[in-house]
Parts: sequence; structure tokens; C-alpha cells
Amino acid sequence: MFLNYPEAEITKNIKVVEWLKADLINSTAALYKGMLRSKEDQWLEALASIIITCYVLSSRLGAGFSRLEIKIEAKLRQGIEEEHEMEKWYKDLSGLLGHLVNKSNF
Repeated sequence: MFLNYPEAEITKNIKVVEWLKADLINSTAALYKGMLRSKEDQWLEALASIIITCYVLSSRLGAGFSRLEIKIEAKLRQGIEEEHEMEKWYKDLSGLLGHLVNKSNF
């Protein structure tokens, strides 16, 4: 069958990436609707979907899970160092970094 050809694998990967992009849009819409309706289950479900989709998209684009996590840690540290508003006001970035480091030993 033609599915054994490398071209078919490339086409399949392109379709998966497009599907993931559409899934991000759908999940973002679900997040907004859940927040608008104050439905915690709905917006938590949407946030979880967004995070999962981002991890899978990173993998499909060739970066993998670990490289994404390294970038997340670096961005958190940068935001802390540059005193991002969320860090100055609420210490959210430090809290998330501490959570991730303790949970998974980044």
C-alpha cells in the first residue's frame, strides 16, 4: 500500500499538526465559554486539553517533551528575574516553578 512510502508519513504528520492546531483553537474557545459561565469543570478540562495538546504538538514538531519543559523552566526563570507583573504581584511564576521542580525534578 502507499502508506509505506515516506511521503505518506510526511502527509500524515502534516495532517496531525493541523488537527492539533485546530484542537488548540477549540480548547481555547471551551476555556472562554467555561470562564464566562463560571463552570470550573469546563475551564479545567479546557486548560488540561490545551496543555496536553501543546506537549503533543511539541513532539510532532520535533522538539519533544523534555525540550518543551526546559523552555518552560527557562521562561519561568526569566520572568522571575525580569520581575514580570504576575511575579511581582502574586509570585505566580515562582509558585509554578517550585511546583514543577518539586513534582518532576526538572
